[in-house]
Amino acid sequence: MSTLATSRPTQRDAYGLILEAIDVGIYKPGSRLVESELAERFGVSRTPIREALQRLETQSLLTRDGRSLIVASLDHNQMAELYVVRTELEGLAARLAAQHASVEEVNVLQQMVDADRMRVSDAAALARSNKRFHKQLHLASHNRFLVQQLDLVYRSMALLATTSLAVEGRGPVALDEHQAIVTAISDRDGALAYEAVKQHLSQAFVTRLKHDAGEQSW
Repeated sequence: MSTLATSRPTQRDAYGLILEAIDVGIYKPGSRLVESELAERFGVSRTPIREALQRLETQSLLTRDGRSLIVASLDHNQMAELYVVRTELEGLAARLAAQHASVEEVNVLQQMVDADRMRVSDAAALARSNKRFHKQLHLASHNRFLVQQLDLVYRSMALLATTSLAVEGRGPVALDEHQAIVTAISDRDGALAYEAVKQHLSQAFVTRLKHDAGEQSW
C-alpha cells in the first residue's frame, strides 16, 4: 500500500494519481478501473477515488463498458483530430518560445536533446524524456493559457496505447527533429520553429499510422 495512506489524500490527489497511472501505462486503453483496487493501490479511501473516476469520465478519459469504467481509447478519426489540434497549439508554443524563451530555457532544451542521444536505444526512457522535452517547450512559450490547453491535449495523448518512438529507427530521427526545433528557437526564428514542430508531429503521426496498420516497413 502507498505511503500516501497516512496523509489522507484528497479527491484532487486521487485524480492525479490515477491520471499519472494512465499516462505511464500502468492502465492502458481498455483497462478496467475498480474503486476498491484503486483505493488499495494508492492508499486512498473509496470516496475520493469515486469522485476522481467521475471527473475522468466527464473528461472522456474513461468510458462505460456496461457497469464498469474502462480507460478510453481513440479511434482513427479521434487520433487524427487530436494531432491537428496538437500541431497547431504546439507550433504556436514554439513560435512564442522563439520570442520569449530565456537563454537559460533554450540551453535546457538543448541539454535535453543532447542527453537523449545517450538513451536513444531505450524506447521507454526516450518516451519519458520526450514528454519532458515537450513540456519544457510549452513552458518556454510563457503563455499560461496555452500551457493549460496543451496539458489537456497531452492527457488525451495518454489514451494512445503505444508511442511512435517504439518503432525501430524513429528515435534518432525524432531527436534530429527536436534539434531542428531548438535551433530555430535559439535563432529566434518563430516561423521556422513552428514549421519544425509541424514537421516533427507530422512524421510522428505517419509513424504511428504505419505502426497501427502493421506496416512499419513500406
